[in-house]
Amino acid sequence: MKKQIAAMMLVLGLHGPSAAGVAEGIEAYNGHDYALALREIAPFAKAGNADAQHVLGLMYYMGRGVPRDYAQAFAWHYKAAIQGLPAAQYVIGAMYYTGNAVPRDPVRAVSWFRKAAEQGHPDAQYALGLLYRYHVAGLPEDAVLAYMLWNLAAANGHRDAVAKRSALARSMTEEQIAEAQSLSRNWRPGRPLPTRTHPVTN
Repeated sequence: MKKQIAAMMLVLGLHGPSAAGVAEGIEAYNGHDYALALREIAPFAKAGNADAQHVLGLMYYMGRGVPRDYAQAFAWHYKAAIQGLPAAQYVIGAMYYTGNAVPRDPVRAVSWFRKAAEQGHPDAQYALGLLYRYHVAGLPEDAVLAYMLWNLAAANGHRDAVAKRSALARSMTEEQIAEAQSLSRNWRPGRPLPTRTHPVTN
């Protein structure tokens, strides 16, 4: 189950840039012109731009335009993550969860997933939902919280979250579903997510 969860979580995506030059680099990256992407992105990454650091981290992670180097991927994503970029925080969480380039550390993974999820990052919300649903990484099994997280991820366009939420709902009571819907309806990005509601009782 842990391998399956890890495979489902590690979906890397690009999010909006904060500088015009970075936008050109992302456009080149998305167009598979990795040499141009590297020329555009690298100076901004070295200058401290979090979006550029994230993209450069992805390039190292995927081996696109540069040799594949997970240690470099982690280093660049970490620089972006500590600046608060949710996409990079999600990747750092995934790398800690899988033990990719760093010692496997599920507790740190949860911490980084939570940081990203609390900013509204759908992949991080989905990942946290998996961990709560399947009682992984030291988190309690909590159907209400898993449903809430998948509801948030689904609202942000995460397709897998829709199917997971529907499947989970079949094992929940009407009261649990109502509580989960209320939690997701009342939560706003930037606010802490609950850490526990009620355990599954089936």
